[in-house]
Amino acid sequence: MGKYVFKLPDVGEGTAEAEIVAWHVKIGETVLEDQNMVDVMTDKATVEMTSPVSGKVIALHGEPGSMAAVGSALVELEVEGLGNVKANGGAVPKATEASKPVAPKVEAKPAPVKVEAKPVAHEATKPAFATRPEGDKPLASPAVRQRAHDRGIELQFVSGSGPAGRITHDDLDNYIASGGSAGTRGGSPYAQREGVDEVKVIGLRRKIAESMQNAKRRIPHFAYVEEIDMTQLESLRAHLNKTKRADQPKLNVLPFLMRALVKVLPQYPQINARFDDEAGVVHRHHAVHIGIATQTANGLIVPVVKHAEARDLWDSALEVTRVSTAARENKAGKDELSGSTITITSLGTLGGVATTPVINYPEVAIIGPNAIIERPVVQGGAIVIRKMMNLSSSFDHRVVDGYDAAEFIQKIKALLEHPATLFME
Repeated sequence: MGKYVFKLPDVGEGTAEAEIVAWHVKIGETVLEDQNMVDVMTDKATVEMTSPVSGKVIALHGEPGSMAAVGSALVELEVEGLGNVKANGGAVPKATEASKPVAPKVEAKPAPVKVEAKPVAHEATKPAFATRPEGDKPLASPAVRQRAHDRGIELQFVSGSGPAGRITHDDLDNYIASGGSAGTRGGSPYAQREGVDEVKVIGLRRKIAESMQNAKRRIPHFAYVEEIDMTQLESLRAHLNKTKRADQPKLNVLPFLMRALVKVLPQYPQINARFDDEAGVVHRHHAVHIGIATQTANGLIVPVVKHAEARDLWDSALEVTRVSTAARENKAGKDELSGSTITITSLGTLGGVATTPVINYPEVAIIGPNAIIERPVVQGGAIVIRKMMNLSSSFDHRVVDGYDAAEFIQKIKALLEHPATLFME
């Protein structure tokens, strides 16, 4: 038998390290060639690392949340044949050590192995829930009874580990930890709750936290909110959706907003820009690459619709669907997650009244449509019901002056309120 050491390959141009997000194998498990072993992440892109060979896992290096350098060992496998570790030199002691049946310290390294082992053994030896015959009074001290009452727990359902099945404080703790809920089965709905869940911030969530912190620390945000009458646009949108071809996507507000942006941005080149504040250079882009803030199971990701200026409504809608779906399914490539020059963020049906969106650094502007709501509006001296929407926005005040930002949003408003102008040259 030989030993094969799988090392972290270069997962992207210029990448020196990647974060270990999740292990999919454990020590002692037999893996097949091309089986996914571990997910690593860099630049908001998660990459699956598959095994180049078949073999038995004898060592895992690094816990979820830790950083691994390119070229460092991730997984050690016992394989048929010689493997990829030479018999001479410094690799011999490691191979001999790993091939011993013991190796307890190596097995303890990966977090998943440690976490999985303890609760199973605990639950097997000390069940939390009990079902006693009717009239069989559970045994417990006055202090335990008082504590159970305060937490809305009926002792009838708590297993006792003391003499003659007496319920102890540890039994109460075990019952709560194993899923017994206070305030149920006739307990008080006002019972106090205890406990703290510790959740390590790793993977995409850590990247998001770092990005948001970086944006707020470096960018002096200027927020601006404008009210827009969307009645005519909503009427046009409903008509287009009703008469569209079968191969055309259903339109929401985003393609119209994207069309408004590409018409107005050439007049405000300082807004369609990225600011390299370390070099003191503003890069004003001619192409409009619109980031679409997308909520996924792993957190907020911003895939990019490239060259929005060259797309009509239908093409814009198709591309938004394509890149956002790729992001949600964790299939978006690095090129699809980078290069945006301005970002749209929308809460969809949860749009709210107004937001103060955080700029997607190093961009200088972000636009956020809010919910469209029917409300009374005064028009020509009469009160009428109109479909109104607030358009929220934030700008980098180092690059964009308040007057220019307000004027820019006012022109967006004019286009959306008179949607025919979106298609006029």
